Amino acid sequence: MTRYFLYLGIIIALIGFTACEDEKESAGQPILTINSDVSASHFGDSIAFTATVADKEVPLSTLKAQLFFGDEKVSETIIRTKTFGQYNGKIFVPYLQNIPNGTATLKFVLQNIRFATKEESFNLPLTRPDYPYLTLVTENGNYNMERTGLYQYAATSDFPQKVKGYIKTPVISSQGNEITFGWMNGAIKEGSIATIPFSNATAGNYSISFNSLNYSAAPFITLKFAGTEMSMINDDNYKVEINLTKNQTIEVTGIADINEWWIDEDYLTKNQDGTFSFRPVTGKYRVTANFNRRYFIFEAMNGSNLASLQDDGSGALWIIGTDIGKPTLANEVGWNPDKALCMAQVEAKKYQVTVVADESIKSTSINFKFFHQKGWGGEYTHNALTTTSSLIFVGNGTNGRDPGNLGIVSGESLTPGKKYVFMVDITAGKNNAVLTVTEL
Repeated sequence: MTRYFLYLGIIIALIGFTACEDEKESAGQPILTINSDVSASHFGDSIAFTATVADKEVPLSTLKAQLFFGDEKVSETIIRTKTFGQYNGKIFVPYLQNIPNGTATLKFVLQNIRFATKEESFNLPLTRPDYPYLTLVTENGNYNMERTGLYQYAATSDFPQKVKGYIKTPVISSQGNEITFGWMNGAIKEGSIATIPFSNATAGNYSISFNSLNYSAAPFITLKFAGTEMSMINDDNYKVEINLTKNQTIEVTGIADINEWWIDEDYLTKNQDGTFSFRPVTGKYRVTANFNRRYFIFEAMNGSNLASLQDDGSGALWIIGTDIGKPTLANEVGWNPDKALCMAQVEAKKYQVTVVADESIKSTSINFKFFHQKGWGGEYTHNALTTTSSLIFVGNGTNGRDPGNLGIVSGESLTPGKKYVFMVDITAGKNNAVLTVTEL
């Protein structure tokens, strides 16, 4: 019981102390006078203001200028008010996507060091600027984007197939600011100068357009592989992860110069009507369109991951090493697992790669091997891989190649310009792989 009364006494004391503190903290009477004319403005402006501040009893702390769109505070300027008198400041009006013209609330809050406040609020009509023009800024120069309609602009010129640039506005009033539009998280965003990856089907005379209200822009390549849109990885690469069926007819759209692309015959056969037939076994594949070298990269998948070789010989087989590359030796794989080649499984548990001597494989010397996955880990050595070839041998560590690495038999060479098919047959299981090499 004694403890109960002790606790009760403490609580009552704390309540009394808090009440005294609240009364003490709210002391003072701030005086706020807004001297500037708060009138209509534009999104993107910096509104200048002048305020005279004082307090009858207590030193001041801060003057805050706050801008609200509805109930949301979208901008704030804080000024330290060490002495009484006049203060000048600016508050930025955000330029945001899809915000309609309307009336915002501009609030001024003066606070002293004892937390007493004085507020003044004003209605602020806001409109989106209707710029006379915009400017497209690229590494090759600036282009004038003429106004073609309300909030709509376009620049027409002889552009390359890909244009990287950002867009900026002019400053149209004494309170105005230059607003920039750049690339952020796969979309156009105000305040950024990261370059926007515009892309057209071909180089030549075309228009680049932009809408300053909804940020819609064009052109961007809409690239589809087998009816599914490919997503951009970076400026030079687009990808899609898709289920494909053996002998499926595939149409590629969005690449105007597709006839000039190198087509990997292990995966695709070109048809007379411009479509392609898919050669490997049915399954899920990651297909990457590389615009730098103008070819498609195919990689077998298992669910959401790249496939790897299974004990029964199914799955995928990968090549890592030197003296081989697609589409040419200029893109040599090397001992870089990120560039590992996925062999085409043209029949169940049979994997092949087709190469051309001195174009995609060296004719006089090779040094690559087969891996169970795209990366280090399981790999073929001479203990699980044999060959019937008289041109190619499998290294055993004592014959001039590390275990499993391929080499060209001494005194032999591949015939420059000739095609060769390297086929690994794993139908007898993972530990009984057989390599054949066929000249076409």
